[in-house]
Amino acid sequence: MGMSVTISAATAQDVEQIFRLQYLCFQSEAELYGNYRIDPLVQSLDSVREEVGADLVFVARLGDEVVGSVRGFTDTDGTGRIGKLCVHPRLRNHGLGTRLLRAAESGLTARRSATRFRLHTGERSEGNLRLYRKAGYARVGNATGGDGVRLVLLEKEADAPAYVTSA
Repeated sequence: MGMSVTISAATAQDVEQIFRLQYLCFQSEAELYGNYRIDPLVQSLDSVREEVGADLVFVARLGDEVVGSVRGFTDTDGTGRIGKLCVHPRLRNHGLGTRLLRAAESGLTARRSATRFRLHTGERSEGNLRLYRKAGYARVGNATGGDGVRLVLLEKEADAPAYVTSA
């Protein structure tokens, strides 16, 4: 009998697994840009620990293994910032990223009073862009990250429905 993946709030005990998972997951992003110094790959364990303590962090678990994670916090203007969404490579393309994104949105709305959501992804990250468009996000600008990667900035209102489009 197979196990199902569950989504829950991260705990301090999850920090090392989140750290290792993030390093594994963002290798493909680094390869897209030929830049292995992107922010998620150089983030320290202590920094991840601080984020788990301060932000809303959700994990996807398969048994005791953390196979996905996402982080969020709310700005003073009520904008929920969502970041570092990652899913273990062997579990991608099964809806887990969508489930984690929804958990972050719900948590930021219910617990942190977010009125809109903002996130970013690399401009070459077609899979990520497709996921965010399907979840109702619209492009609102571009930026260059501190690591030199060109980013697409996306936003949606907290009460905006997700529109599913056919491929």
